Amino acid sequence: MSTTLATTGLKAYNDSIKHTVPQIVDDLRRALGAKLVAYIAGVTETRTVREWAEAGRRPSPIAVERLRLTHRVVTLIGQSEGEAVVPTWFQGMNPHLGDRSPARVLHEDAFEDAGPRVLAAANAFVGA
Repeated sequence: MSTTLATTGLKAYNDSIKHTVPQIVDDLRRALGAKLVAYIAGVTETRTVREWAEAGRRPSPIAVERLRLTHRVVTLIGQSEGEAVVPTWFQGMNPHLGDRSPARVLHEDAFEDAGPRVLAAANAFVGA
């Protein structure tokens, strides 16, 4: 792993931990759109995502875990490959995930399994 990728990976991790939930949700809405954020977090309405970003509501603990990991991956891929690549990566079939999209894996699978698999797929994508 190059020094640049290691630094990017560390920044992605630090940002996902240090930022507040409203900051994370706002970043994710800008990077992925409210519909995809809602899907990943397991809610049906984009209004819920807006309320999280405005600190009007708080997501469930499992949704927070999914949002923090998604933020980490968005930061990693965005800084390594460019922000325009991020939504496509989350929605595209991924060979590291059994040809399922990362968004679908995060939505459907237990987070304890999905989180590490999606992070590993992101690291493989950026060459880390």
